[in-house]
Amino acid sequence: MKKTADFTLLFVAFIWGATFVMVQNATSFLEPHSFNGIRFLIAFISLLIIYVLFIRKEQGVWSRNILIAGFKIGIWLFLGYAFQTVGLLYTTPAKAGFITGLSVVLVPLFSVLLLRMKLSQNAVIGVIAATIGLYLMTVVDTASFSLGDLLILLCAVSFAMQIIMTAKVASDYAALPLTLVQLFTVSILSFISAPIFGEDISVLVNPTIMLQTEVWSALFVTAIFATALAFLAQTHFQAYTSPARVALIFATEPVFAALTSYLWIDEKLTVTSIAGCICILFGMVIAELPAKKRKIKPDFH
Repeated sequence: MKKTADFTLLFVAFIWGATFVMVQNATSFLEPHSFNGIRFLIAFISLLIIYVLFIRKEQGVWSRNILIAGFKIGIWLFLGYAFQTVGLLYTTPAKAGFITGLSVVLVPLFSVLLLRMKLSQNAVIGVIAATIGLYLMTVVDTASFSLGDLLILLCAVSFAMQIIMTAKVASDYAALPLTLVQLFTVSILSFISAPIFGEDISVLVNPTIMLQTEVWSALFVTAIFATALAFLAQTHFQAYTSPARVALIFATEPVFAALTSYLWIDEKLTVTSIAGCICILFGMVIAELPAKKRKIKPDFH
């Protein structure tokens, strides 16, 4: 079962990495907030069906507190995906994958600031290495820190905060109801944001747009596999492996993002960018090595 768990979680990391290219292609037809709104609505409905049919009797009635907690966490999740999807309009999938991965490094740093946890030596090394990597990828390589890079960095901060907020309440509530509230929150906030940012949400009922291969395939993969089933797989199989091992497996996500970018859209990284990627990946891995006493929280990609 341990090998099955590792393989399944590795596949989840692959799906998360591969979706960077798919989302970038889809946003050529469907604008960012509209895309996120329908994506998370599909994911919410999918998990709600599973909850109603198989889990509801075990986990009982939802409380007001779980709705409030899920909504607060969902705000950070919304910000993470909003920054990520918009950021992909201005930067490359490979760079986005590695910069998003900084959330793994930011979690122990934010744990010190917000949860008053002690920062380990490995976490310090990880933060330094990841910072050097970010500098190499975004400043040295391109001579500027682009808008897309900034948005993806804010995405990483938001995802890290989502993990921190989840850590504060995860032991108090059942995982699936808490996640359902988060997904619904992201969907609603995305639909509200779409017209505010000038998006025409009428395209969501336009078959000419929605039946574009880039759109429906991206929605299907991101909603069903990268969100709904990925979360269920992580929740189930984490019981059969260690948190540190999960962190190391998920550290392969940006690697898959870079590989799929190279294979699908022929994105090539410069020597400087590759050096930055290696630094960030090293920082992600080393920062999570002492995490044996800490439970890894869902990192929805």
